[in-house]
Amino acid sequence: MKNQRRVVIENVSPQVDGGEFSIKRVVGEIVNVNATILVDGHDEIAASILYKHEKEKKWSESRLNEIGDDNWSASFIVEKQGFYEYKIEGWVDYALNWMHGTIRKIDDHQHVDSELLEGAEYLNRILKTAKSKSEKEYILKLQYIFKNTECYNEAIQEVKNVELYNLFYKYPEKKLANTSAELTVYVDRLKARFSTWYEFFPRSASQYEGVHGTFKDCEILLPRVAQMGFDTLYFPPIHPIGEVNRKGKNNTTTAYEGDVGSCWGIGSKDGGHTSIHPQLGSLDDFKSLISKANKMGIEVAMDYALQVAPDHPWVKEHPKWFKWRPDGTVQYAENPPKKYQDILPIYFETEEYEALWDQCLHDLIYWIECGINVFRVDNPHTKPFYFWNWIITNIKSKYPDVLFLAEAFTKPKVMHELGKHGFTQSYTYFAWRNNKHELTEYVEELTQTGQKDIMRPNFWPNTPDINPFDLQGSNASKHIQRYVLAATLSSNTGIYGPVFEQMLSEGLPGREEYMNSEKFQICNYDWSKQNKVSYFISLINNIRRKHEALQQTNNIKFCNIDNDKIIAFYKWNDDKSSEVLVVISLDDHYTQQGWLQLPLYELGVWKGHHIKLTDLITQSTYDWHDEYNFVELHAAMSFHIFTINK
Repeated sequence: MKNQRRVVIENVSPQVDGGEFSIKRVVGEIVNVNATILVDGHDEIAASILYKHEKEKKWSESRLNEIGDDNWSASFIVEKQGFYEYKIEGWVDYALNWMHGTIRKIDDHQHVDSELLEGAEYLNRILKTAKSKSEKEYILKLQYIFKNTECYNEAIQEVKNVELYNLFYKYPEKKLANTSAELTVYVDRLKARFSTWYEFFPRSASQYEGVHGTFKDCEILLPRVAQMGFDTLYFPPIHPIGEVNRKGKNNTTTAYEGDVGSCWGIGSKDGGHTSIHPQLGSLDDFKSLISKANKMGIEVAMDYALQVAPDHPWVKEHPKWFKWRPDGTVQYAENPPKKYQDILPIYFETEEYEALWDQCLHDLIYWIECGINVFRVDNPHTKPFYFWNWIITNIKSKYPDVLFLAEAFTKPKVMHELGKHGFTQSYTYFAWRNNKHELTEYVEELTQTGQKDIMRPNFWPNTPDINPFDLQGSNASKHIQRYVLAATLSSNTGIYGPVFEQMLSEGLPGREEYMNSEKFQICNYDWSKQNKVSYFISLINNIRRKHEALQQTNNIKFCNIDNDKIIAFYKWNDDKSSEVLVVISLDDHYTQQGWLQLPLYELGVWKGHHIKLTDLITQSTYDWHDEYNFVELHAAMSFHIFTINK
């Protein structure tokens, strides 16, 4: 194919799989775009980033700047939710090429009469597009002196005038321009990037031992959740629980009278995914809870678990949605070595897949219409990626505020793929990253590679499924340390409570699971109990709300410190109006100390420059003016969160 274009555009970033998937941002964030742009020969070239919201017809334009070695960069801000399109346009800038060459000839004392006439022609093209009266008057003046040999000395001075350069720059002639492929960015609301989750089981919300909790009991606990600084209250499934193959306490395969079963074994004679467990209350009770939570600044998040109990209505109504064996049985769900005898996996390869997909979409919309905008999706990696792409695309097109958290403790590439297909946030490996090297390496992988454009991490120290060995039998200092790490390294964080803050961490021997797991029984808690852990959780969450540097994950720089038991990092928001320095001891028993090296380049300061630090925990202030500074952390008070004033 014949192609007269000369400018080559390559290596455009950010992009995901050649533009097959969208990168992610939230409203108000910056998209920094980079590309390799080059041309044959030595001509001057120019380039722009063109971008627009999906509902806009006109492209906005921002010029790229060359940053060396044929690499160019520019940025734009996404101001609205939804899709933005962006592409790069590059061209040979013949007018600036003329200007650059003519100046070199003038400096070499060459006569440039012919060149001045060429310049007048370039100006004639600009005259047709110039907008202001003063610009047009200046162009007419230049054309006159460029054509008049008596004005030669004045003309060669004007060739060097920055005002002429600005005219050519402002009104380029994009002859034979080349354009990159169009790429997309999906823009969410702020909560996609900054959220603080609290999980508890509604059936354990009662103030009375042995009594099944209700949504009304949950309403009583809302002030406690708000006081602790959480903005998202996540409930495990609230649907009817299967009676066939119901699990007993501690995941036994025999259920006795009074055993409530696992709430992830969804469906019974009382209904399925659009029904509510009758002991929790009515739909009106649930809507009342949602409304009262919203008034306190809390969004209720639901569990979206695509799996069914053997007595779920779908089993009889849609038998082809399940894969039956020759003997008439169905293989129960497994996640080796775990077995879920109370759950039937859905057969996504069924010939009736269209009806299945439509039903799954319908069930989501049902709860969205009830007031739910946040979903934690159970085991999404066990369902087809392109099913999720279809589901999330359909939901987002009509309900852009809806967010999806992927509960996918699985292989890294699978987690990344779920992010590509639209999941807003993802659980991570944080629960198993404990020492300084592991934490640093993992966070840098999440924030300094292409993962940052597709996967927003959500750091949880524990979940009902995960009782890390590091927390089992540990003290208050360890629990505080883990929450501080989660809440400052990641802008999305959460805990499963009240077992976390009350340090109810007894585990099954040799396993990262809770003894007397709440997944299989009702638990009774003293919901009024407060301690050092709950105090610091509230304090840290309040700090997160007030400081934008902690409301994002990707702007982070780890600091050198000569002690592997201390981790330190600097975080900032995009315009650096908020900057924090976090220092955390990883030792929950002994005092640790070391010399911390400030990241001067990232801070934008030099040696000897004074910076004022305020500890947001103690309100103590410090004046640091050296690159290396001494820190000491005690087990009883094992962290600093400093604000930085330069």
